[in-house]
Amino acid sequence: MARREVGVFAISVAAEMTSLQIQNIRVYERRGLVDPDRTAGGTRLYSEDDIDRLHRIRDLLAAGLNLAGIAAVLELEVEVGRLRERLAKLEAR
Repeated sequence: MARREVGVFAISVAAEMTSLQIQNIRVYERRGLVDPDRTAGGTRLYSEDDIDRLHRIRDLLAAGLNLAGIAAVLELEVEVGRLRERLAKLEAR
């Protein structure tokens, strides 16, 4: 697992880093927009990648998208990333 993927930030720190409310971050998790790691005791731990994703969610909300629209955008961005990786591998042959 890459360092950026390891959960290290508590939800209070994630909220401060992203200027989002803790309750909103929990809603985004319930909607599947972010998936933080958890300790054995259930404490959420957010990675740098999660923080980047929360920033993206915040920006999309500011642009007027609803949570369903944000979910679609995030899913498409992941798919575009996968396709770019695949294309790069094919071009490297």
